[in-house]
Amino acid sequence: MSKKPRHPTAYASLRILFLLLADAVILNATNILTILVRLEFNLVDFEESPFLHNILLYAAVNTVCTWLIFKFFNIYKILWEYAGLLEAFILAGACALSTSLQYVVMQTVMPNLLDIGPVVLPRSYPILAFLFFALAEAVFRFSYRLRAMAKVSYGRKKPAGDKARTMLIGGGQAGALLLRDLQNNPFSSHNHVVCIIDDDPQKKGHFLNNIPIVGGRSLIPETVEKYGIEEIIIAIPAASSQDRREIIDLCQETDCRLRILPALYQLAGGEVSIQSVRDVEIEDLLGRDSVKVNVDEIMGYVSGKTVLVTGGGGSIGSELCRQIARHAPKKLVIFDIYENNAYAIQQELLATVPGLELDVLIGSVRDADRVNMIFDQYRPDVVYHAAAHKHVPLMEVSPNEAIKNNVFGTCHVASAADRFGASVFVFISTDKAVNPTNIMGASKRLCEMVVQCYSHVSKTKFVAVRFGNVLGSNGSVIPLFRKQIKAGGPVTVTHKDIIRYFMTIPEAVSLVLQAGAYARGGEIFVLDMGKPVRIDDLARKMIKLSGFEPDVDIKIEYTGLRPGEKLYEELLMSEEGLKKTPNNLIFIGRLSDIDPQAFQRQLEELEKDCEENVPDIKQRVAALVPTYTIKDE
Repeated sequence: MSKKPRHPTAYASLRILFLLLADAVILNATNILTILVRLEFNLVDFEESPFLHNILLYAAVNTVCTWLIFKFFNIYKILWEYAGLLEAFILAGACALSTSLQYVVMQTVMPNLLDIGPVVLPRSYPILAFLFFALAEAVFRFSYRLRAMAKVSYGRKKPAGDKARTMLIGGGQAGALLLRDLQNNPFSSHNHVVCIIDDDPQKKGHFLNNIPIVGGRSLIPETVEKYGIEEIIIAIPAASSQDRREIIDLCQETDCRLRILPALYQLAGGEVSIQSVRDVEIEDLLGRDSVKVNVDEIMGYVSGKTVLVTGGGGSIGSELCRQIARHAPKKLVIFDIYENNAYAIQQELLATVPGLELDVLIGSVRDADRVNMIFDQYRPDVVYHAAAHKHVPLMEVSPNEAIKNNVFGTCHVASAADRFGASVFVFISTDKAVNPTNIMGASKRLCEMVVQCYSHVSKTKFVAVRFGNVLGSNGSVIPLFRKQIKAGGPVTVTHKDIIRYFMTIPEAVSLVLQAGAYARGGEIFVLDMGKPVRIDDLARKMIKLSGFEPDVDIKIEYTGLRPGEKLYEELLMSEEGLKKTPNNLIFIGRLSDIDPQAFQRQLEELEKDCEENVPDIKQRVAALVPTYTIKDE
């Protein structure tokens, strides 16, 4: 028969009782030791001295007072198995207060209370008593830590044969915390750390938790071979994107599994643990250094305002909603045609932003009456228009739908924003609007023109924000590559030389919010997308990160440019110049003047053509967008 487990409450009571008795013994034993030391261990003087009598006279009161002081300092609630310097200071403070109180009471209260003469104690007594008491308590308390470390050492040796020999890159605070967690939880990790890499030359040859720091990043390949490394963990969350890329590239020269501690802004609450470590993803190679925005400026026009986000369930729209929700809007209104996406962001925000005033509405921006009804009911102060069809090849074969949804959906929302007095209207554009070669890009360019026209006649500040591809968005190349790699290939790349700009969704959205703060009306804000990325290189890196060899384990096939696709994207047109803003990642591109009245008449004709689903809609769009080049199909 198995032994019945002890009840947790009974165990806790026994633990507290043991600690109380131990503290009583330590306290009184160190007090007696103090007298012995003061008398230089002369037992004759010790027996005849009044010091011992006085100490024993106060022993019971002293013990109870010390228990109460320890309780006040939560000494009995600290998990000493994981205690550190802070807990040591707390313990020292409690011991100091106990000793001080003992001396004061014995000198002032005891004589009056017991009607005895002055209590005689050596002047050195409080100092010596504190030192002995604090030292003994520290040894006793931190023996829990030593016992835990001994268990860890035993536990680490026992399953080492089943663990991956691991190299830890980063000997700083994050690396130390992660290493401690790996060592303290031997059965929750499959890693056995045997060496550490750190670029600080002063750390070379030293040990961190008994693990050698062997040198800088240049030694990664040879150290992997020397120590028989099977897995590498990068634990430098504060590293720049360039450093991170260089380290990952060096690690990819080995055959080791590669994992990483995310960047600081990605760590929930800044906590470092085994659970924080994840596989290296392509975003770690393409992401830039963390984007800095002026939170006060964003709060200035979002906080306390009613904010409407169209397309709020999409990749960009949902991140807009997340970040806006963190800036204390009066109310956030999400408008989307896809109920599953809208429901997902609704549930996420309700769970993560308590107290958020949130309304989620279903409908299409193509329905002017529905759009006007929403504006009439909510009177939004700030509008982010992210609703759009964005898939280039699909729009090429359904061009009328691209214009109906993107262009005239934007017209409906912009018109309502003007009519109902919104303060700011921000349109989410794309680099594909520059010298477009596809109908999706041309539709977005028309939307920019709509925004610019409204800025001439409206009190609302109409602006557009233009940026390139965002990592991991719905329908983008990265999720497609992941799916193809998971299926065993082939990975399809349209052209070996095709390049694209990439930005993470959170950083793109943070810059969109910042650009909104700069809005004066009529601007097209252009985000600095960094260096372009060859899609072929992207595919090869993703295959290697998945543990395969390109063109060996997984083939790469070149399928040719798709309809409307070009080798490279641009962020500016020839007639545009760049004007700086306070944020060095946001620029203003100025466009040539547009005649609002003439453009309005052209739009009305285009709308009729779309409703009739004319077959030559691309040619009619080209008449409005001179930079649009229709590629042969």
